Amino acid sequence: MMPAVVKLCCGISYPHLRSMAGLQRTAVAVIGQEITHLQRWGQIQHHMRTHGFDYNDNQEEHFAVPKKEDVKPLPVKEDQLFYVQQGQEAMRKALSMLEDKEGWKVEITENNGDVICSKVMLGARKVFRLEAVLEASVDELYDLLFVRVEEMHQWNPSIQHIKVLKRVGPETIVTHEVSSETAGNLIGQRDFLSVRHSCKQKSSVYLGGAAIQLESFPPQAGFVRAEDGPTCIIIQALDGDTRKSRFTWLLNMDVKGWLPKSIVNQALPRAQLDFTRHLRRRLTASATLGV
Repeated sequence: MMPAVVKLCCGISYPHLRSMAGLQRTAVAVIGQEITHLQRWGQIQHHMRTHGFDYNDNQEEHFAVPKKEDVKPLPVKEDQLFYVQQGQEAMRKALSMLEDKEGWKVEITENNGDVICSKVMLGARKVFRLEAVLEASVDELYDLLFVRVEEMHQWNPSIQHIKVLKRVGPETIVTHEVSSETAGNLIGQRDFLSVRHSCKQKSSVYLGGAAIQLESFPPQAGFVRAEDGPTCIIIQALDGDTRKSRFTWLLNMDVKGWLPKSIVNQALPRAQLDFTRHLRRRLTASATLGV
């Protein structure tokens, strides 16, 4: 599924940057972060049952949304429950967006089978849904995108760093991410403050997330604080092949600043494809090195 768990951040490839001039290149450079938000394993299956998710593995595009009355708090401290509830609500809203099949239009179709569709939501913001098949198990992808999210900068060049500020049980984290500085970036780097939540049911993992406000961590000097969410990633085991997974990513981001919507709406789906390419390279390297 998911993301992340959770935005969620996107990798931007250098060939794309060279092929884009001026403002468009700038837009792409600052947007490449979403899915890092998207990102523990542990007792997730029990958590998923507890929170009322009902996913049918035989319906590839059915994303069930838990009812509020079925959602019960995790056994965490009262002052931490806020983060868990925020993560759960972000995931519920993101899955609801995916569940609504009306209004989606194909934006990009790649030769490798990757497809990106878009939909205009209330408020005129476009959201983007990427569908891909990755040669990795559900556990491996969950490990990269959630458990080891702080290492993402090692394989995603658009990210300068990701820091987990809070861990609230095994399923919920609060992260701060900073995009990499790139040549020609007229508006400076972006940073993101997000809550990430993860769940698992059967052979699927759900990572959800959204922007969060913390008085103890205000916007940083020199950065424009962008906001993502509600967003999610869904990772599903591919029928008949445990080494492959179906990867569905809902990207929903407000980059803030002065960039025109037309530029942002061109850059976001391209950033999704770039991130997926970087992720595939990381998976190939892992398979080669056996790590």
